[in-house]
Amino acid sequence: MTSRGRYWLAGASALAIAAAATTLYVRPLIADPAGIKDCGSVLPPVAAERGRSAAVAEPRWSQRGGTVNDASCLSRTAVAGVVRPRDEADVATALAYARAHGLTVSAAGVKHSMGGQAFRAGGVVLDMRGLQAIRLDEAARTVTVGGGATWHAIQLAVHPRFAVKAMQSTDIFSVGGSISVNAHGMDHQAGAVMNSLRSVRLMLADGRIVTASRDENAELFRHAVGGYGLFGVILSAVLDIVPNDIYRSERQLIDYRAFPATFARIAADPSVGLSYVHLSTAPKTLLEEALVYQYRRFPEDQALVRAPLAEVASTKVRRLTVNLAKKNDLFKSLKWWSEKNIEHRIETCTVTRAQAQGSAEACLVARNDPMHDSVAYLFNDLPGETDILHEYFVPRDRIVPFIDGMRRIFRAQDANVVNASIRAVGVEDNALSYAPAPAFSVVLYLNQPTTVAGNERMRRLTSDLIDLTAAQGGRFFLPYQLHYTPQQLERSYPEVGAFFAAKQAWDPDGVFSNSWHARYAPFFAKQPAATRPSITSGAPAA
Repeated sequence: MTSRGRYWLAGASALAIAAAATTLYVRPLIADPAGIKDCGSVLPPVAAERGRSAAVAEPRWSQRGGTVNDASCLSRTAVAGVVRPRDEADVATALAYARAHGLTVSAAGVKHSMGGQAFRAGGVVLDMRGLQAIRLDEAARTVTVGGGATWHAIQLAVHPRFAVKAMQSTDIFSVGGSISVNAHGMDHQAGAVMNSLRSVRLMLADGRIVTASRDENAELFRHAVGGYGLFGVILSAVLDIVPNDIYRSERQLIDYRAFPATFARIAADPSVGLSYVHLSTAPKTLLEEALVYQYRRFPEDQALVRAPLAEVASTKVRRLTVNLAKKNDLFKSLKWWSEKNIEHRIETCTVTRAQAQGSAEACLVARNDPMHDSVAYLFNDLPGETDILHEYFVPRDRIVPFIDGMRRIFRAQDANVVNASIRAVGVEDNALSYAPAPAFSVVLYLNQPTTVAGNERMRRLTSDLIDLTAAQGGRFFLPYQLHYTPQQLERSYPEVGAFFAAKQAWDPDGVFSNSWHARYAPFFAKQPAATRPSITSGAPAA
């Protein structure tokens, strides 16, 4: 063989080895998850409660004994079992069984709370996803849905004429779960779910079914919304719907210090129906650059067809982008560069380009489209790591110093920030409100190793961010990991003692509980007991 041939062969072999190595490296980063990840547990130990036993009907167990976990993959918990009700009678049977055996009950949806809010050690878990009926009332502009129905399914049911008024910014969550945390989304005018909730049907701990709204059983309504499943099982809800308007999508790159003035202009413009902000996670511009997204109502001068709702495309490419960004600073910078310079050029326009261009527009979407995202690309099968959500609510005039403080903490602790965004929330008047005054919500998506050291670093990061939020007069969202002290909880939510006292009044036998309640309620046990309000329209379960 000639020397040139040997060089060619060596070069070809090197390329083949590099290609093979690249394939081996990339393959797990794009792979679909094989199932629910389970990384152990960081939950504080909680004693399983057991008491009397009586001869009552067994529920239809979908899992007897064993363990459950949540989206954090860090909350593995042994339970008495899981029941997946098919109807309200199954819920009543499970509650009766739990009462007879001295077991606690927790209602669960897709379990995307990350601190065991959907289960408790030794308790019965109600997997509410079987209660998913959806009934549209076009005349009343409402949709009645089962507590286990997902926003994804609801959007499919009301599209193309209507859209949900308020929902989370992605569609994977159950309605019952969203009500239990009073979730909010992209619509800065509509507020959180509570503001578009006409009424909710609950099964109380004694098996009675009641309707709660602003006019009927109003105090129960204020406690059940954002009540973390501690006041009753959400059987169904009646939600407002709105026209599925056509929007022109717009975006603007700004300095983060210009955000308050930018949002003031958005808030003053009634034509802007949806808005949110992404902050840079690139190391050199960390939290300094901001992409402001807004969707402006398009004045229709012709009948524009709303295309059927489609799933988000390029899942594997998106998953690869996210997972590479976790690896090092270079990929974080490339991810942010791509969002600034490429993503808007390949945006999906659901109103056909022919129609849009006929209206002198390059890209139009229907209201349902930006929220019809099941974020499949965020789920992976990577061992030894997990992704954690945080959310902080900051008074609107304190957002800039809060971001400055957050940047200092991230850099000092070398936090692996995958995504950071801002949304606006108004005043929320539920009993345990994260927004007693108008606020900006800062949502963080953080990666961590699932080692002891990784968990400890996340605990310290969480604690420091909570202290920063409190120093700025804000509050932290409670559906996430339990890395905070009772003192931090009370400082952010001075009313939490009264909340736990009200829970005791509505549920004196302690039937409803979860890991969050078991962790924190004992510290506020000396709070004077609340007086349980009278209940109207209570009826036994069928």
